[in-house]
Amino acid sequence: MTQSSVKEGLPHPRGARWDGKGTNFALFSANATKVEVCLFDSTGKIEEARIELPEYTDQIFHGYLPEVHPGTFYGYRVHGPYEPEKGHRFNPNKLLLDPYARAHTGKLIWNPAVFGYVMESGDDLTFDERDSAPFVPKCVIVDPDFDWQGEPGRRRVPWDDTIFYETHVKGFTKLNPLVPEKLRGTYAGLGQKAVVDYIKTLGVTSVELLPIHTFVNDSQLEEKDLANYWGYNTIGFFAPDPRYAADVPNSLREFKEMVARFHEASLEVILDVVYNHTAEGNERGPTLSFKGIDNANYYRLLPDQPRYYINDTGTGNTVNLSHPRVIQMVTDSLRYWVEEMHIDGFRFDLGTILAREPNGFDNESGFLKAVGQDPVLGSVKLVAEPWDIGPGGYQVGSFPPGWAEWTDKFRDEVRDAWRGRGPITALAPRLCGSPDSFNHSGRRAYACVNFITAHDGFTLNDTVTYDEKHNEANNEDNKDGNSDNRSWNCGVEGPTEDEAINALRARQIRNMMATLLLSQGTPMILAGDEFGRTQGGNNNAYCQDSEISWLHWELEEKGEELLRFTQKLTGLRHKYPILRHSLFLTADYNEDLGVKELTWINANGGEMTGEEWGDGNTKCFGMLMDGRAKSTGVRKRGDDATMLLVLNSWQDGVDFTLPEAPEGSGWALLVDTNIPDEEAEKPFKVGDVYQVTGRSLLLFMMARAS
Repeated sequence: MTQSSVKEGLPHPRGARWDGKGTNFALFSANATKVEVCLFDSTGKIEEARIELPEYTDQIFHGYLPEVHPGTFYGYRVHGPYEPEKGHRFNPNKLLLDPYARAHTGKLIWNPAVFGYVMESGDDLTFDERDSAPFVPKCVIVDPDFDWQGEPGRRRVPWDDTIFYETHVKGFTKLNPLVPEKLRGTYAGLGQKAVVDYIKTLGVTSVELLPIHTFVNDSQLEEKDLANYWGYNTIGFFAPDPRYAADVPNSLREFKEMVARFHEASLEVILDVVYNHTAEGNERGPTLSFKGIDNANYYRLLPDQPRYYINDTGTGNTVNLSHPRVIQMVTDSLRYWVEEMHIDGFRFDLGTILAREPNGFDNESGFLKAVGQDPVLGSVKLVAEPWDIGPGGYQVGSFPPGWAEWTDKFRDEVRDAWRGRGPITALAPRLCGSPDSFNHSGRRAYACVNFITAHDGFTLNDTVTYDEKHNEANNEDNKDGNSDNRSWNCGVEGPTEDEAINALRARQIRNMMATLLLSQGTPMILAGDEFGRTQGGNNNAYCQDSEISWLHWELEEKGEELLRFTQKLTGLRHKYPILRHSLFLTADYNEDLGVKELTWINANGGEMTGEEWGDGNTKCFGMLMDGRAKSTGVRKRGDDATMLLVLNSWQDGVDFTLPEAPEGSGWALLVDTNIPDEEAEKPFKVGDVYQVTGRSLLLFMMARAS
């Protein structure tokens, strides 16, 4: 390939796109003076050609290279001013990843040459002339064609039927004996029938994968023989990370096969995505892609000192989603994953960042407007982690209609309630889908994504086993991770042989799992919590690509028991729509329908009084959900089951009188966390007194009068 063979090409679409005969290259940079495409041999080690893109249209460098086919390795060298104090960090000695690359090969080697400045000097104003190509990954031109076998089984799961299941591609299968050893920890392994079948039996609907976009291992972690296990260090927004591929040259196809297998089982695939920052860090970080392509536009820089980065993410830099080309890159990425990779939704890490403009958080930001009007993105699930560390970063409930949001209030208040810190009645709004945060602008209860555990923090088992974090394996003197876990070890720190403590711990796990799955809103389960997975008290396992983080599949009897109980709960949630009501349930009496959708019940079987609500010592109460509540905006009664949820956070038993309910003749017990394997529906009469075990949860269904 020579310079004379290059053609003009087109400024769109961005990236390297093969058309069956050759490849069009297009790269945005408002401040560069020249862009060269570097082509490498099949090993990715020898640079065989360096071709200048001949055209520059609307700040897009572009050119067409005939006879450049899928499988070709490439990168960019971008020329321009090296003026860090003005925000420019161009250095053509650094091979750069294409922001739109569909696949990558190789890994980053932390050599001083990958820095744009002389790293040894510590001075980012210096200029480094060493070639970084031997030490950085390469981009790969791909053939996008794929036969989506199994796609007839694909279905959009309604929001009010959704149960998220958060997991990690590698960790879920690395130790799974049902997966062929060579496929463990890979996309192909996660797509194995035995794995998909297991997830399907849980009753979850949507598998949420921790970041799979190409990411980088931090140098300080590699120096400690650790890794960025969670993957929140993205460098490529269009490519599945090759480290999870069993067949690296075909990583794109392998990822698509995995998605197809989930769709074949009518399961959704949700991606946890990191568009708030990149792996390039601050002014002392490496030059891998965006920093060397157009630093001043891709990142938010301090207005009066553009040498330095705004760091609202805590990772060194912040992606500049006030720039139209950067917004376009992110929305192009999202559409690509929906249209080409058939992804069903996204969870946005540090989502507040995406809505930041120079004046702070704005729920009418350019990015949110772009997403809100997009017909492709409007068809998938959008979930924000609605906080960051910047000014005014906590924004739960503030995202616009069409978005759902993680709700940490649910996590914190459920943990507090079950460990006996404060009245159980404080849970009332959380049981209802947090209307105090979400009942506005026509938003529905499912916009509230409830979770008690996630990748970050204790597992559910560890929440009832440890008072303190135990992160010694992270080699940070146990100083990392959150010290406020709202956990309770039930009397002994760590594992114990004490049967009474173990019984209490098991019941507490069931209490929290039941609270999660029987509350209004959209629940999210952390993978492994359904059978009591432990991380040994490590609440910040981001760097543990080890058995600390991987799921262990040798389930003991207590694990099997919890698994059955979880399946029972998800089954009830799917069976009875009143447990996942789309509209917020209200305690107001509906005169037109003669229905009070929601009634709070005291232990005497009567309606809670104002005095009881204000009593900080209240430890037991009930939530009566009338199945006649209207399920849509149409003014007619619903025809669902009427349910009574009873919670007792007191250490001792409480006598609870079963209340009257309109059109009801009695109650059938469906769940008692003290007797988890109870299968038969036990009948009770109105007025019967049920002894609610200390620290337990009950669910009753009303028997209709004949």
